[in-house]
Amino acid sequence: MKEFLRVLKRFVPPYKKYLVLSIVFNLLSAVLNIFSFAALIPILQILFQTGDAEKATSWMAWDWGNVQDVLMNNLNYFVNGLIADYGQTTTLLFIGLFLAATTFLKTGVYYLAAVSILPIRTGVVRDMRNQLYRKVTSLPMGFFSEERKGDIIARMSGDVDEVEHSIMASLEMMFKNPILIISYFAALLFISWQLTLFTLIIVPIMGWFMGWVGRKLKQDSIKAQALWSDTMSQVEETLGGLRIIKAFCAEETMNRRFDQVNTSYRQNLMKVLTRQVLAHPMSEFLGTIMIVIVLWFGGVLVLNAHALSGPIFIYYMVMLYSIINPLKDFSKAGYSIPKGLASMERIDKILMAENNIKEPAHPKHIDSFQHQIEFRHVSFRYADRWVLKDINLTIPKGKTIALVGQSGSGKSTLVDLIPRYYDVQEGEVLIDGINVKDLGLHDLRQLIGNVNQEAILFNDSFRNNIAFGVPEAPLSSAEGGASSIEEAAKIANAYDFIMQSEQGFDTNIGDRGGRLSGGQRQRVSIARAILKNPPILILDEATSALDTESERLVQDALERLMKTRTTVAIAHRLSTIKNADEICVMHEGQIVERGTHDELLAKDGYYKRLHDMQS
Repeated sequence: MKEFLRVLKRFVPPYKKYLVLSIVFNLLSAVLNIFSFAALIPILQILFQTGDAEKATSWMAWDWGNVQDVLMNNLNYFVNGLIADYGQTTTLLFIGLFLAATTFLKTGVYYLAAVSILPIRTGVVRDMRNQLYRKVTSLPMGFFSEERKGDIIARMSGDVDEVEHSIMASLEMMFKNPILIISYFAALLFISWQLTLFTLIIVPIMGWFMGWVGRKLKQDSIKAQALWSDTMSQVEETLGGLRIIKAFCAEETMNRRFDQVNTSYRQNLMKVLTRQVLAHPMSEFLGTIMIVIVLWFGGVLVLNAHALSGPIFIYYMVMLYSIINPLKDFSKAGYSIPKGLASMERIDKILMAENNIKEPAHPKHIDSFQHQIEFRHVSFRYADRWVLKDINLTIPKGKTIALVGQSGSGKSTLVDLIPRYYDVQEGEVLIDGINVKDLGLHDLRQLIGNVNQEAILFNDSFRNNIAFGVPEAPLSSAEGGASSIEEAAKIANAYDFIMQSEQGFDTNIGDRGGRLSGGQRQRVSIARAILKNPPILILDEATSALDTESERLVQDALERLMKTRTTVAIAHRLSTIKNADEICVMHEGQIVERGTHDELLAKDGYYKRLHDMQS
């Protein structure tokens, strides 16, 4: 219960006015229910002719000891007066109309109570998804290198849905049922305190048993949700690797892997659902046992002790049966809430994940790049493995610096330190003499444009992909902008094939640009960088995956993009960086050689060996 209340405390406060409305309507519903069923007493008295009262009791004469007697005597006197004036059958009709009217009001108020809880249920789930998405976009790159994408997707979809279907669906029961239970219990206590105290002996036994099964359910739910993440991860890997799966005729292998994970999820889900389904029959059985015991004890009070009249005992049994449904719903919530709390634990692994790339408390603002980028005694490690070791490098404004070396030598990690995708463990990275850790993240990344080996595009139009991050960009200079989308596409050698598509710049390019060739995707990503117009450009093997014709077009676009910009280029093809102002050769996390293309060839060292191998 504490965990459930903590979840509500985190997400419900913006919707507390709806919660107050729900409580008020549920309270009214309970009161009307009690009064509507009270009409049964005079109906039974008329049918069995047990009500008799010669005169009304003055309300001045009642005290807490005889309040029930005063109420019953005055009710009998009033009903007898109606019978004397209109006859028994007409009086029955009046009482029936009263019962119908109070029931109509009760159901109407109950409807309002249910509707008032809906904004909380739907709003909390929306807020939870928004928080998850914002957290995912704010977390550092290092977080995702340790997590599976399928697992994150499962938490944002399956786990959030589970919270909605268990915790949020139980929200109404958790606030409605206590009100009904307390109201009905007060009525039962008023009718017969002896019978009610006897009933209370049975209820704690039911509650303990429900709690024990609920705790077992939560343990199984955590395991089932973890296996659901494995299932989603398998689907995500399959969709991303379909070409390889088909190329290696591995369909059956992947099918068997998926079947194993899916079957394990089914087996654990069966355990969870078996216990969950047990809630209704168990509460039904225990409720019936309670009714039978109370019926026997109440019969003793009516027949032997004469402590209750028959009609009042029937009213008591109706009210007792009314309290069983809220108790059942309460037990269902006791089963489903632990399942939702298990999902909430998995969601919190994202929401509570520490972001070590933090905005400085008092960031220094920078809106232009004036002098140089400097790596000063920079060392960096992933876990316990050092990837960069004591790097010293200065990149003056307007110069092109190329990084070459074997895979795993630390080239990509080095450039990822500039926009603070990672933070160094030792040393510092400076822009114009300011440590990047002291700059506002938005200011820092606004200075930098990226063109990566894999062109990362979105399932949207050419226009929106090129204008990504610059949403106010006009389509053409005629619309009022010098750096228009069209001009960026022309500089990137992308304009012609865009205009040849069905709807020009409004053509959708498919998932990850799947409707385009590799060279076309790369040129669209270059157009995006051109439109952003950053003073610092990072090229991460931008042409390594292209054919000769596409490479020529992309290289031409890159050369236009690199003009007047400070460029850091990672290259496997040495032919693409011959004209760089300086080439740094990296090996096992260190810069082992540096100089121009001709100077490095003359040294006859590591660069020369790389060059000869490619030649």
